[in-house]
Amino acid sequence: MPELPEVETVRRTLLELVKGKTVHRVTIHWPKMIKEPDDAHAFMQKIAGQTIFDIRRRGKFLLFELTDFVLVSHLRMEGRYGVYAPEESPDKHTHVIFHLTDGTELRYADVRKFGTMHLFTKGTEELVLPLVQLGVEPFSEQFTVEQLKDAYKQSKRTIKTALLDQKTVVGLGNIYVDEALYRARIQPERLASSIGEEEMTVLHTAIVETLQEAVDAGGSSIKSYVNGQGEMGMFQQNLQVYGRKGEPCHECGTLITKTVVGGRGTHYCPQCQH
Repeated sequence: MPELPEVETVRRTLLELVKGKTVHRVTIHWPKMIKEPDDAHAFMQKIAGQTIFDIRRRGKFLLFELTDFVLVSHLRMEGRYGVYAPEESPDKHTHVIFHLTDGTELRYADVRKFGTMHLFTKGTEELVLPLVQLGVEPFSEQFTVEQLKDAYKQSKRTIKTALLDQKTVVGLGNIYVDEALYRARIQPERLASSIGEEEMTVLHTAIVETLQEAVDAGGSSIKSYVNGQGEMGMFQQNLQVYGRKGEPCHECGTLITKTVVGGRGTHYCPQCQH
């Protein structure tokens, strides 16, 4: 699933291609993708004639700022956007096509069909699901060591599971939790409540730095991820533990271990992380 760096990269690259363009009409091949309104025809009617003024990101969601509405889009596992000329035939996994008045098409493709789209009246999008329960943004002033400590001080969950919970801090998924915990030298199966203040300070820094470096590198292309212009990310070349089971740790040479924590494949160094 694309995490914050990948979604942020899609946002930036896609904005360059569609900002200021107006939707003429919409073609929907997989109506189940449209969650709000629950009628795909109503969705198409509302969005026709709307101009795309901006694209924001909230956690792992893309927020298309339109004239009167906000389109909240989640890419889930393998969703991707791209802008195409109409003469380019869409592939079989293209499920939603926004036909723009300049003749180009903004297409959403999704091999697994897990992606979702919600259309809300402007100003209401963060008052209801799916955005209302989201925690703080890791690049915001609200994301502090104290906020993490307060959230986890009585937690009975592992630190890996706690960091994956989007209700505390948003944008972290399997890749960047593993990488941040490695940087902080914290074993992923430790209870979140066992993390002391000094360790939490290091972890906070590790989260911000890991995500920022990944954004700067355009995200990580582990499976099918590409940005809004069809380009791969490069941060996978800098991964220290994720996807490196059986390979030597860059710091101590111990072989990277893979286990399962909270149902998620988890990579760590048994020597460096404790």
